[in-house]
Amino acid sequence: MIVGEAPGAEEDARGEPFVGQAGRLLDNMLAAIGRSRQVDAREPVFIANVLKCRPPGNRNPQPEEVAACEPFLLRQIELLRPQLVLVMGRFAAQSLLHTDAPISALRGRVHRLRVGGREVPAIVSYHPAYLLRNLADKAKAWADLCLALDVARGDGG
Repeated sequence: MIVGEAPGAEEDARGEPFVGQAGRLLDNMLAAIGRSRQVDAREPVFIANVLKCRPPGNRNPQPEEVAACEPFLLRQIELLRPQLVLVMGRFAAQSLLHTDAPISALRGRVHRLRVGGREVPAIVSYHPAYLLRNLADKAKAWADLCLALDVARGDGG
């Protein structure tokens, strides 16, 4: 399962997460590790967002908005029972992990989410939209994906 931040304008218009350039990059990243968001894929990846609707003006989510949406996200995680949650972006990481630490301090290791009476491993990485603006961090995101794959296979966490 992937958790992003909030729908942007294009996502809101199409009613699906991670579309446009960031979505294409995410699809390529998933394909590189043998995964897909397609429901009929051999190993499908479900994508959710912390916020369920687009903030006005595409601004950063407010703490009260994150708090209002959190029960819905936690219920999604509980119902889906993912092997792993890949947390993409600062707001998603700070929300799910209840921290104000930057992504650079959170990535590269396995975190644990307690959801619905079970523990779910979580890996933090950069949001694809960020990677489009900061090409140098793509190698770090690749390392995060490899760690996520190892954890999902039971080899790294």
